[in-house]
Amino acid sequence: MTRHGDTGPGAPAPEGPARKDTVCVAGLGVSGAAAARVLARDGHRVVVVETGDGPRQRAAAAELQAEGVEVRFGGGLPPEAGLVVTSPGWRPDTPLLTEAAGRGVEVIGEVELAWRRRPAGAAPWLALTGTNGKTTAVRMLTAMLTAAGYDAAAVGNVGTPVVEAVADKHDVLAVELSSFQLHWSATLAPHAAAVLNVADDHIDWHGSLEEYARVKGRVFERAGVVVYNAGDEISTRLAAPYLERSGVRAVGFTLGVPGPGMLGVVEDLLVDRAFTGDPATQAEELATLADVRPFAPHNVANALAAAALARAYGVPPDAVRRGLAEYVPDPHRIALVARVGEVDYVDDSKATNPHAAAASLASYLSVVWVAGGLLKGADVDDLVRGAAGRLRGAVLIGADRERIRQALARHAADVPVVEVPGQDTGVMDRVVAEAARLAAPGDTVLLAPAGASMDMFVNYGARGDAFAAAVGRLAAGAATGA
Repeated sequence: MTRHGDTGPGAPAPEGPARKDTVCVAGLGVSGAAAARVLARDGHRVVVVETGDGPRQRAAAAELQAEGVEVRFGGGLPPEAGLVVTSPGWRPDTPLLTEAAGRGVEVIGEVELAWRRRPAGAAPWLALTGTNGKTTAVRMLTAMLTAAGYDAAAVGNVGTPVVEAVADKHDVLAVELSSFQLHWSATLAPHAAAVLNVADDHIDWHGSLEEYARVKGRVFERAGVVVYNAGDEISTRLAAPYLERSGVRAVGFTLGVPGPGMLGVVEDLLVDRAFTGDPATQAEELATLADVRPFAPHNVANALAAAALARAYGVPPDAVRRGLAEYVPDPHRIALVARVGEVDYVDDSKATNPHAAAASLASYLSVVWVAGGLLKGADVDDLVRGAAGRLRGAVLIGADRERIRQALARHAADVPVVEVPGQDTGVMDRVVAEAARLAAPGDTVLLAPAGASMDMFVNYGARGDAFAAAVGRLAAGAATGA
């Protein structure tokens, strides 16, 4: 395969830390441990500072110490540190990071470190971010690239730390980037970049929607191709400065009929009017709506975004379709668990913010909604207002369930609401029982929480598993007449 260029417009990336400099790595998570390991192998003195102290952290510390990395539990910035590589979850106001800023020590993230230490001829990046759909879109993109014959890897927020992947001999990297990762990245220049959507999320971390959106837009700053969602106000706004910029190509995607320079939908076809010989008069069929699994409007948008990035890299139309056919959806994303008594039970535990929950609710006509968790500062009024006509009932759980109940009282007062208190894992059996009581034949009981899971579960996957297990017990009881 012909290798495509690996940078867009902009100055070359700065050099990484000088060899033998002391680098402080903040945090012993997956990305922090990967950064520490790579830096140590490059010959730097590495000091990891970790604020937690439990069995997981101690085990990770022992592994790194065996490779010559010093690990300190607690404490501030090592006085000899010339660079800080922070884990993405560390807020900018964390004392160690504010101390670094006060001393003029540069703070970067693992993704920025990966970009700076790419070897000559390294694989180009196709990067994407967004409030929702990132993992789905990046896995679709990887499947399309693989179908075209490229050695492609999905990396970043989705799996392998980028700092490890850049040294491998891949043709191209499909890079999922969170807002946290982008906050600590300053010089990324992907071959093409996409912003899928932007809505209230992580406001407690970024401080405002405006700052959260600004950070998302950093993915566009040095990209050669800018891919934006024409149906999303903020994604479109972030792309606007690049529409007329020399050396940058801006490509939109839409769930409607695409204009020249866009990808979109014509009847039941996904169509490209951007990467053709003459976008004004020519269109390429990429796939059908039936090729998008699981089918939902927001998943069609994910497929179009992935296709735009793939086409920007030269992937032919037939490989886009084969990639979608070979893509295996991840668990807990609008996944049908079971049908019990003519009612569908659907697990979309990954809908951890209001924007994702709204997209999930829009996929069904008549819903008993299972919602609640940690809202992370996000507002739910627009979500409830938009979904009110579809709701047949709501079952609420978690720390912020009262805020959702109040929104339902304001915008869907006729919808019956059941609150299930408690933090124990047995909550889901009561939730499913109440949802079954509210549901009628033809309804969908939908777990689309609109909040994070950590108030009750280890992660959203554990929450979805608990829901599926409870539905399984309901189905077993129905089958035996119990």
